[in-house]
Amino acid sequence: MDVLADVLAATKLGGAVTAHLTAAAPWAVRMDAMPKATFHAVVQGSCWLSRQGAEPVQLGGGDFVLLPTGVGHALSSAPGVALHPAAEVEAGAGRRTIRIDGTGSETQIICGAYRYDAFPSHPVLRMLPALVHIPAGRSPDHRDLANTLRMLATELDDERPGAQTITDRLVDVVFVQVLRVWTATRAEAGASWLAALRDPEISAVMALMHQRPAHPWTVEELAGAVGVSRATLARRFTALVGEPPLAYLARWRLELAARRLRDSANSVAAIGRSVGYLSEFSFSRAFKRAHGESPASYRLSHRSEDRARS
Repeated sequence: MDVLADVLAATKLGGAVTAHLTAAAPWAVRMDAMPKATFHAVVQGSCWLSRQGAEPVQLGGGDFVLLPTGVGHALSSAPGVALHPAAEVEAGAGRRTIRIDGTGSETQIICGAYRYDAFPSHPVLRMLPALVHIPAGRSPDHRDLANTLRMLATELDDERPGAQTITDRLVDVVFVQVLRVWTATRAEAGASWLAALRDPEISAVMALMHQRPAHPWTVEELAGAVGVSRATLARRFTALVGEPPLAYLARWRLELAARRLRDSANSVAAIGRSVGYLSEFSFSRAFKRAHGESPASYRLSHRSEDRARS
């Protein structure tokens, strides 16, 4: 069981490129806040990323940044350059290609966003810092990311049939590679859902819960399945994941139920049973507590959103 793939599928995370920006200094573009995770990959040159209340960050060729909660920010050739709203800059652009003319050095940036359900409480994105900055480096994982970004840049400049499909798939690959690099290189202490996936016993316990979410798991049974004591499992799981095993299971069941409400025609009661709830009433009460609306309302609203996007 690939726990990360299971979570990404359940929460329906998907990305898209919004612009391929080529800008010659001086230039500055302001991006307003949006209910998506936004990203920028510097293909060539350098720029500055600014956010309210934070120090500007200089980005160079090969750098990648992810803003998990879509906070408002700006990209510029240098701090202090007059900002222009992104919508104003995009107004004269063709397709997704944006060009800003100037007399200085040129920078190329791929800009995009990841849409996901349950914003902003996605189980992966909520544990990331406000800004994930992955500088150009030489680790194997970063080389994989750099190769994918080069392929993405090539497809964006290509008019061949299927370029859109390839671009969308590459953007999704980039997200997973960014998570790998960030998890492998982070030095700060504290709970990290992704770091937990590298722990043999804890990742095995998570896989068991993902494989059989409806099973009435106990901490004792999970601990026995991976060969550790109940106390050891409870302590290590909470330290790495940030919540006790059964709290994680309860939350995962409701994420899985949300996917099944979106993607299947099964009844609310049947979906509740499929994730371990013995009664429709207890399932509906737990689901509303987690998602803010009843299962039936959630199903209706999300199918309406899907129709609007299609």
